[in-house]
Amino acid sequence: MNRTALFAPIAFIAAFTMANPVVDAAVSPVGLGTATSYAVLAGTTVTNTGASTVDASLGVSPGSAVVGFPPGLVSGGAIHAADAPAGQAKSDLVTAYNAAAGRATTVTVSADLGGQTLVSGVYTGGALSLTGTVVLDAQGDPNAVFVFQAASTLITASASRVSLINGASACRVFWQVTSSATLGTGSSFVGTVLALTSITAATGASIAGRLLARNGAVTLDSNTFTSAACARSGTNRSGGNTGPTIPGTGSSSSPTATMALIFLAVGLTTLVVVSRRPVRIGHTRARR
Repeated sequence: MNRTALFAPIAFIAAFTMANPVVDAAVSPVGLGTATSYAVLAGTTVTNTGASTVDASLGVSPGSAVVGFPPGLVSGGAIHAADAPAGQAKSDLVTAYNAAAGRATTVTVSADLGGQTLVSGVYTGGALSLTGTVVLDAQGDPNAVFVFQAASTLITASASRVSLINGASACRVFWQVTSSATLGTGSSFVGTVLALTSITAATGASIAGRLLARNGAVTLDSNTFTSAACARSGTNRSGGNTGPTIPGTGSSSSPTATMALIFLAVGLTTLVVVSRRPVRIGHTRARR
């Protein structure tokens, strides 16, 4: 038997796996239900100052007050004030909030996220803040999910920034806030905020995602939203879009994980074929 040929597939698989680590696929998106199609959703009031642009629907329930539109513009959806769609979206928000709050912690983080680079996972802290820039690194996995759990408030500083790299998507970033959230002046924020109480976006803050306040108000001031792409794709409608499913597990896999499975299957097949090749015993042939 040719030992080199026998172990070559195994060596190749090991090298491939070390060079392409499989990202943990256990973290799934937070399902938003019908709240997916809302960029802004509040429990009591939505108040706007200045020329805010909301590119998906805006809603409030059970309250009905929507103030400041115009000059604010809802360009990619409709305004729903205490109607049936807003009520359903609010119900789905409650479900989503509870689901996000119930996620098992991957890492406990310090109060200020600034200066850190984080990979897919569930990050839990007390009163979370952001000064400067936090980088979310998907490591090449388009299905990477980032969930942040704040036991108190979420406050971002003026000009702070959430940066996405290596395939990270704003549609797969979630901030569960047990109290209220405040986004600083001129900040660049990414992800869906699910706050128990209220959310305030200060002057000029841009949001690549959604501001969803379960019980209180959402207050805007010359803000820009880019959330419609997530709503159109259906991401997070009932758990989020997923990658290929690993048979028998129900878990989605990254492209790297799928390739690793393919190479494993090819390697094992080669191993069986090689092991069944005839070997020489003296001048005769025998099969194992």
